[in-house]
Amino acid sequence: MIKIFDHYFHRRTFLQMCFDLGLLVVTVAVAVLWRTENPASVSSVVLAVTVLSAIGILVINMGLGFYQRVHNRTLGQTRARAVLSLCLSLSLAYIIFRLSPLTPQDEKTFLLALIAAVALLLIHRIYMAHATPRAMMRQRVLVFGSGERAKLVGRTLKKSDPSVDLVGYYASPNEAVAEISAWALLSPQKSLTDIVIDERVDEIVVALSERRGGSMPLRELLDCKLHGVRVVDIATHFEKTFGQIRRDSVSAGWLIFGDGFRQGLVRTVVKRIFDLLCATLLIVLASPVMLLTGAFILLESGGPVLYRQERVGLNGRLFNVIKFRSMRLDAEPDGKPRWAQAADDRVTRVGRFIRKLRIDELPQLFSVLSGNMSLVGPRPERPYFVDKLTQELPYYAVRQSVKPGVTGWAQVRYHYGASVEDAAEKLQYDLYYVKNHSLFLDLVVLFETVGVVLMGKGAQ
Repeated sequence: MIKIFDHYFHRRTFLQMCFDLGLLVVTVAVAVLWRTENPASVSSVVLAVTVLSAIGILVINMGLGFYQRVHNRTLGQTRARAVLSLCLSLSLAYIIFRLSPLTPQDEKTFLLALIAAVALLLIHRIYMAHATPRAMMRQRVLVFGSGERAKLVGRTLKKSDPSVDLVGYYASPNEAVAEISAWALLSPQKSLTDIVIDERVDEIVVALSERRGGSMPLRELLDCKLHGVRVVDIATHFEKTFGQIRRDSVSAGWLIFGDGFRQGLVRTVVKRIFDLLCATLLIVLASPVMLLTGAFILLESGGPVLYRQERVGLNGRLFNVIKFRSMRLDAEPDGKPRWAQAADDRVTRVGRFIRKLRIDELPQLFSVLSGNMSLVGPRPERPYFVDKLTQELPYYAVRQSVKPGVTGWAQVRYHYGASVEDAAEKLQYDLYYVKNHSLFLDLVVLFETVGVVLMGKGAQ
């Protein structure tokens, strides 16, 4: 894993994005400059247009899921996304070219080179999406422990990370009950250090159910680290591998004494300026869509078009969130809050459509301008659910240390929550965001939100 501005990227994903960016920039820039009589006169303009186009194409591919390490798409579905990416990429690049100071004679060369580069890139993306990672890109992991926690680590690795080779489990003598089958346990006759060297282990995940009574061989773990092997505890493993802080593997001490949870003045000011600029731009761009949405709601079920609902914001302060009305006027006749469900019968026909494309969330941009919300942050919940979840879920109140967001890390990583269990799962992603939030992570969330909207994932 590679850590960039407190956010973890898988090494394979990072290298793929760098390769694609370089392929686009080099191919187009070289082709245009080669066809130009005086390359020095246009080199800076060509480079700027090419880089801008390449970044836009990378955002489109990210939104379409081409950089996901784990997916369940068929080859045909990946090809269909590649065709969509080609259409969107060329349209975006053509618009950028038309707005640039490049001359018309550069157009043919620019577009032909771009078509070739994007086609080559997408062929490579399709191959990488369905190919088994090569040995040099694979990671060999040993789990230290044989209890329930070790079993959880092994199960999630096998299910969610195809680039990992699970070497096996090394049992601690102090774990009374082994949850791992005997064939997966490594020989206790050899020391941990010898097994790590013999099996060419890259990382050890310490996943002990019990750490007291000398259950951890600290000297051997230190020797492994001195041999260049990464040694991480279970909480850090889930944080860097899956972008979540699991409630069942973290302690208050780990949260207090570990890195992260920085809420400095500079971060607050930068985030506020970013929110104001982006919210203003999005309101201007989305205003035709919002006007049409309001008209369709009026035609289907009459007014009101918008509805206000009390939500919990920063530090527990209450505010009214504004959204397009997507449910019937009598959605809660008894006044008791209810979770939104899949195929909810309270949702209108227009409401179902605008929820699928997240159009109903657009009026929340005005809450961003007023300062009650941020563009990126945990989902704002109703006071009734906050009180209930705070009592049932440890660390739930940590979410309120940052402003709630129109979109967020939990929203793009997990489907719409409809129960306490769903809220518990999403809390693990919210904790990761609160711990590691930065402008860079906000941009990552916004890019992934594009993919969520395009694919209509998680809407209810």
